[in-house]
Amino acid sequence: MLGLTYLLYIAISLAMTFWVGRTLNKNGHVFLMENYNDNAPLAKAINSMLLVGFYMINIGFISYTLKIQNGAPLNYAQMLEFLSLKVGFIAIMLGGMHFALMFALQQYSKGRVANKVALKTG
Repeated sequence: MLGLTYLLYIAISLAMTFWVGRTLNKNGHVFLMENYNDNAPLAKAINSMLLVGFYMINIGFISYTLKIQNGAPLNYAQMLEFLSLKVGFIAIMLGGMHFALMFALQQYSKGRVANKVALKTG
């Protein structure tokens, strides 16, 4: 039961991580193009670096949290409880990382707009 639990946790968590990463990468390109004055090579490079960092952090976190606390699951009900806690935590972390990144990019965008206005009026 323990081996199956580990395999399911890794498979579900990695599938979620890669799905979210691909989705953010695909949709983030438009946002980055806007913020980098339609400089496609720069937007693509930044988007790729963000994706690699996203994967590294999440895969590391999934590996780090793999250890089962409080004894191994002995039946399917305990296995599902374990998986729901671990996968739920990964989902919350992915969502938190997404919103933190969106906030950072929004702050960057606001700073760029403010600088453009200051340069035009100054």
